[in-house]
Amino acid sequence: MKISYNWLKEIVETDLDPRELASRLTMAGLAVDAVEPHGDDQILEFDLTSNRPDCLSHLGIAREVAALSGLQVRMPEAEIKPVVERTGDVTTVEIRDADLCPRYTARVIRGVKIGPSPDWLVRRLEALGQRSVNNVADITNYVMLETGQPLHAFDLDRLQGRRIIVRRAVDGEKMTTLDGEERELTSSMLVIADAERAVAIGGIKGGEDSGISETTVDVLLEAAWFTPVQIRQTSKALALSTEASYRFERGTDPGIVSYASDRASALIARIAGGEVLDGLIDAYPGRSAVEASFQPILFRESRYEALTGLRVELAEAERILTALGCRVRQGSSSLASGTLEVVSPTWRIDVRIEEDLIEEVARIAGYDLLETSLPGSAGAGAYLIGEDDRRATRRLLTSAGFHEAVSFSFVNAGLDAQMSSAAEESRLVLLDPIDASQSHMRTALAGGLLRALEHNLNHGSRNVRLFEIGKCFQANQLEPDGRPTEIERLALIATGARNEFDWQDAGSRLDFYDLKGILEALADQLGLAALRFDPGAEIPWLHPGRAAMVSLANGDPLGSVGQLHPRLVAGFKVRQPILLAEIDFQRLLAAARVEARYNQLPKFPTVVRDLALLIETSVTWQSIDETIRSLNLTHLVDLRIFDIYRGRELPEGRHSIALSLRYRAADRTLTDEEITAAQEQVVRILTMRFGAELR
Repeated sequence: MKISYNWLKEIVETDLDPRELASRLTMAGLAVDAVEPHGDDQILEFDLTSNRPDCLSHLGIAREVAALSGLQVRMPEAEIKPVVERTGDVTTVEIRDADLCPRYTARVIRGVKIGPSPDWLVRRLEALGQRSVNNVADITNYVMLETGQPLHAFDLDRLQGRRIIVRRAVDGEKMTTLDGEERELTSSMLVIADAERAVAIGGIKGGEDSGISETTVDVLLEAAWFTPVQIRQTSKALALSTEASYRFERGTDPGIVSYASDRASALIARIAGGEVLDGLIDAYPGRSAVEASFQPILFRESRYEALTGLRVELAEAERILTALGCRVRQGSSSLASGTLEVVSPTWRIDVRIEEDLIEEVARIAGYDLLETSLPGSAGAGAYLIGEDDRRATRRLLTSAGFHEAVSFSFVNAGLDAQMSSAAEESRLVLLDPIDASQSHMRTALAGGLLRALEHNLNHGSRNVRLFEIGKCFQANQLEPDGRPTEIERLALIATGARNEFDWQDAGSRLDFYDLKGILEALADQLGLAALRFDPGAEIPWLHPGRAAMVSLANGDPLGSVGQLHPRLVAGFKVRQPILLAEIDFQRLLAAARVEARYNQLPKFPTVVRDLALLIETSVTWQSIDETIRSLNLTHLVDLRIFDIYRGRELPEGRHSIALSLRYRAADRTLTDEEITAAQEQVVRILTMRFGAELR
């Protein structure tokens, strides 16, 4: 928002130079980003928060300057000299949807002469980035920048029936706006219509067929107050943002509508040579609702001190609030001592509760009075449930070379559907998305990690390892309070070299077993029983034969791990394999833990015996491991696979695996007979179940 210093001084006569003024306003919560010279003027550029639409004008900033400096605001001249003919005899206004437009005013100026604006008006608009159009259009823009109230001028002779109807659009209704674009409207949008058709999109942009032109003689001037939410929704739906919609969607002052109309009418009569008809048509069906929204608020000295740590005299608080435009009452028998009753002005839509009043007094009194101190505490803090395990997970993954990513919860529906098995009815659709291409809430983390991986690859990083812990959303499962279920998930993605700094093994690449090992290490870190991996399931987004479903030891499903399907890899234009794992982290954290038990260091030696078996290639190591452990051999303490051999001399469909079995007794040294008997049991059960042959 840009403000002219010279223009501002016409409304409030401040002695502060532009840079001093910028500093004072910034300290009062209105950040000034820059002060730039422009001819004989200085332009202050503000970075306003969305809750201060009252400052989107010179009058709004002038009120702040007056409150800070103890000055008075001089309202710009708005005196008109109407002729005998009345506005109500020339046109009418009908509001059919007061919930979208609580107030609409119209005034008629006859006999205007459309032409270029005077130099002073053109210079003032151009200094603030506005292009001059013609004298009438320039005056409406000028008054908007001055008062914060957008206005629109119609050519009265081009309005069918010379009347205004404020109504909802009809689904499929079309109109061409002033920029030459044809817009298709819906019934959720508000239009300004004449007796036959829509002539403007309410609060956003006028229509081409009713705008001011060189032939215009009679002008109908609109000044209205529109509901902010519907302006915002219409602006987003039509991808049409204007200076007017920017103000209306944040909330304009319903009380300044008639004054702004008078101000603009007086300027049009003076500059364009017209005559203002007597009377203002002021349709205000929403008056009671608007007035009801400005209820008295109590301001208590004790509450002010409790929140700010500062003391304030009640008289000083009254002075500040009055200077800001509030109506203040104290001393009544119905009010407790040290209390004010305050009604905020109509332009301060952000002042609704006592804390808002406290903030207003504190910022005008000076934020620099606040002392920095730590809040008191009666006890020590504590982690959230499961936070220790989350931190342990992060430590494990970062030690394995992974970096944590944080991606948006808003996702592209197509990509999310490709990376998730969630049903269509479980997907949450945003009613008003920030980006039309990111219109759904995620049901999986994989899509966001894929985008992050793609970004890294595009910037030349070929070895990438990322993980994310975050919430996913299910619309078909609801919490007791009716909200969609949020599920905490963990996802990992990796590609590239297994160890990019190992020159001796530079060609080694990450594969399925690396991610499988990470998940197994995570289960061990959290004290869980060994995870199960089922390679038989089909997972649409993972490579067939290089993927597995992951589950807890008791069979509860967790998620999947594997290599990304070549079809998806091609879509991301990546030429190297991508490994991906995603599991239900919430269920993993809730799983039963294996009891940790202390054992003395062994006093007797461990005996190691190896086996080499010829076995079907379809037999998984997991099934071999479970089969051997099912024997419950008393002295078997460890079991590992240390070699796999495939060669032409072996039968087709079979390979040789080498196992290492470790035996130990706690009270003695085992004999050869005991070890041999155990080994024979292992060979026997593997032969019976899998047709294994001892080599």
